[in-house]
Amino acid sequence: MNDLLANLNPQQQAAVSAPDGQILVLAGPGSGKTRVLTQRAAFLIRERQVDPYRLLAVTFTNKAARAMQERLQHSLGSTLDGLWLGTFHSICARILRREADVMPFTRDFVIMDADDQKSLVKMALKEFNIDDKIFPPASLHSAISNAKNNLTQAKDFVAGNYREEIVRRVFERYEQMLRTSNALDFDDLLLYAVRLLQENDAVREKYARRFYHVLVDEFQDTNMAQYELLQLLSSHYQNIFVVGDEDQSIYRWRGADYRNVLRFQKDYPAHETFLLEQNYRSTQNVLDAARAVIDRNTQRTPKSLFSERGRGEKIILFEAMDDHAEAMFAVETTRTMMESKKAGGGEIAIMYRTNAQSRLLEEAFFQSRMPYRLVGAQRFYGRQEVKDMIAYLRTVQNPADEVSLLRVINLPPRGIGDKTLEDLRNIADNAQLSMGSVLLDLGNKQGESQFWHTFSGRAAAALAGFGALLVNWRNLNQNILLPELFEHILKDTNYQEYIMDASDVGYSRWENVQELLRMAYEYSNSGLVEFLENLALVSDQDTLPEKSDTPTLLTLHAAKGLEFKVVFIVGLDEGLLPHRRSMDDPEEMAEERRLFYVGITRAKDHLYLVRADQRRNYGSFDYSTPSRFLEDIPEKVLLRAGVQYHRRLTPSLQSAIPRWTSVPEKKSSLRESARYSAGMHVHHTVLGSGIVIQSKLQGDDEIVTVAFDKAGLKKLSATIAKLEIL
Repeated sequence: MNDLLANLNPQQQAAVSAPDGQILVLAGPGSGKTRVLTQRAAFLIRERQVDPYRLLAVTFTNKAARAMQERLQHSLGSTLDGLWLGTFHSICARILRREADVMPFTRDFVIMDADDQKSLVKMALKEFNIDDKIFPPASLHSAISNAKNNLTQAKDFVAGNYREEIVRRVFERYEQMLRTSNALDFDDLLLYAVRLLQENDAVREKYARRFYHVLVDEFQDTNMAQYELLQLLSSHYQNIFVVGDEDQSIYRWRGADYRNVLRFQKDYPAHETFLLEQNYRSTQNVLDAARAVIDRNTQRTPKSLFSERGRGEKIILFEAMDDHAEAMFAVETTRTMMESKKAGGGEIAIMYRTNAQSRLLEEAFFQSRMPYRLVGAQRFYGRQEVKDMIAYLRTVQNPADEVSLLRVINLPPRGIGDKTLEDLRNIADNAQLSMGSVLLDLGNKQGESQFWHTFSGRAAAALAGFGALLVNWRNLNQNILLPELFEHILKDTNYQEYIMDASDVGYSRWENVQELLRMAYEYSNSGLVEFLENLALVSDQDTLPEKSDTPTLLTLHAAKGLEFKVVFIVGLDEGLLPHRRSMDDPEEMAEERRLFYVGITRAKDHLYLVRADQRRNYGSFDYSTPSRFLEDIPEKVLLRAGVQYHRRLTPSLQSAIPRWTSVPEKKSSLRESARYSAGMHVHHTVLGSGIVIQSKLQGDDEIVTVAFDKAGLKKLSATIAKLEIL
C-alpha cells in the first residue's frame, strides 16, 4: 500500500484510498487527476483484492485509455486480465456486439465515421429535393446528434417549427439508411446501449453485477446519454468513482453538460467529494490569472489552485497594431525563444478560438521560413486513399453498408456509371434487398442470377465482375489473416497503379496506404471487425504525435489535455474570444470563459496573451475591443507590451517584434493631394455604396473613412479597397 500512495500528496492519497461508495474528485488543471484515477484502480486491485474482471474504467480518448493501461501494468506488474478499460464508445460497441441478438442490427454492424454521417444527411436532402445551402448538412446532423445525446430517437422527435420539421424528416430517413446499411453512428452506440440496459432487466443486471467498481475520467465532458449509462452500469453496487473539473467543460456544442457534476451530487446524496488543488504544471502567476478568469463563473466549486514552482515570469499582454502584426509577434517571439534555447519548438503552442485564425499565423510562419505543425488539419484517417481502403474493408465486412459500397464500386473505374447505380438501387429496393445483396447474387451466379437480365448486358457484366470480387474477398476473410486480405484487395483492384503517378503526391498517397497496411498487421489475431471499429473510434487527439520538434498551431478546444512550456493565446478581442455567438447567451458566455481558462492553464512557464487594435475586413480596418476576459486578470501578474508599451519589453523581445508592429512614422506623402474628399459618393465591391466622411494621407497610402449604407462606418486603405467614385 505504501508504494501506491508514496508519491501522492495528501489530497490525492485521500481520494485514492477512499472507502467504497460514490466518490467525486474535482481536479484542477495539472493536479494529477489521471494519476489519481490510475492509482485508485491499482489500489482496488492490490489492497481491496478486487479482481480486474470486476472493474470498468471509462476514458474519453483511446490515447488516455492506453496511457492508463500502461501505468496500471507498470504499477501492478500484471496483465490485468478481464479489465474493461476504454472510451465510452468502445465500451458501448463491445456491449452491443455481445447483445446484438436483441437489437435491430447484427453483431457485424459497421460504425459510420463523421464524413459518412454527413454523406447520409446529404443523400437524404437530395432525395427530398431540399436545398443544402438553406439547410446545411452539418447543421442538420448536429441537430440529430443533439437529439440522440438526449436519448431521443427519430420516432420520438417532435418538430416545433419548419426547420425542425426538416430535421425530423431527414432524421427519419437518416435512421432508415443506417438500418439498411446495418450501421450505427457514434451517437447510436451510446443511445442503443442505454436503451438496451433500460429495457432489458436481465442484460442490465448481468453488467451491473459484473462491475463492482466503475471509474470515470473527464466526468465534466459527459452528456446525458453517458451519464445515464454510468448510472445503469453502477446500479447494483453503487460504487462509482468520477474525476473531473466543471471549470474545464468546453464541449457543450457536442452535448457535454458540466451540470452532470451537479446531478451527481444530487443523485448521490451520500457521496464524498475530494478537491485536488495543487498544480504540478504551471507557475503561480499563470494560476492566479486563470483563477481570476474562472471565478466569475457561477454553478461551480471554487478551487484554490496553488503551485510550489514559484511565481514565475509575468504574463505578457501584447497589443499589436493589427492582425498581421499580431501573427508576426507570435511567430518572431517563437523564433527568439528557440534561437535563445529558452524553449524547443515542440514546447511552444499558439492557440486561437477558431480554425480560420490559423491562416495569418501560417502565412507568418511561411514568411519567416519556420516549420510548424497544424492540429486539426486533415488527419491520416481522413485522407482520400486511406478512406478508400477502409471503405473496401467495410464493404467486405458488411456489404449492406451503402456509403462504403458506393465509394468503391467504381473505384478504380470499372464501367459502373451513375445510370447503372440508379438501376441497381431501384432493383434492390423492389426486391427489398440491399444493393450489396444484389451484387453478391450476381457475383455468385453470374448469368444464372435472377437479376442478370434486369440490367443491360454491359452493366450486368460490370456489376457481376465487382460482385465476384466481393464474394471472393468475403470468403478469404474467413480463412486468411487481415493483412493478407488487405493485400488481395490491393492486387485485385490495381489500386497502386490507380493512385501512383510521377509526382511526389502519388508516392505520398501510396505510402499512406502502406502505413494502413502496417496497422493491419497489428490486428492479425483480432481480425477485421475490431480493426474497423478501432479506426472508426479514433479521435483527433489520438492521432497527435507524442513528440514534435516544431511549434504547434491549434484551437483552444484541441488544446484540452495538453501542456506546453510556452503558450500564446491570440485573438483576445470581443467577437473572437468570447465569440460573437455567445454574446446573448449566458451559458455560452460561461463556456467561452472556461475555454480561455483551459488555454491559460496549458502553459508551464511562459504565457503570452495577444490581441490586435485593428483587424482587416475586405480591405477595411475594423477597430477591435479588448476581450472582456482580460479585465479580470490582476495587473500584478501582467506585463503590458505592444505599440504603446514597446519600451517595457526586454531587448530580446523588442528585436522579435517586426518593424510594422511599432507606431509607423508619418512620412511625407508621395501623393500631392488626396484623391478622396468628404462628401464624395463611393462604391466598394463588397461593402456597397457610401459617403466619404474623412480622408487622410499616411505614407504613400490614403486612409479613407466611409459611412456605408449597409455596412456602417469603415476605415479603408485606398490602395487595397480600390473605391470607385460615383
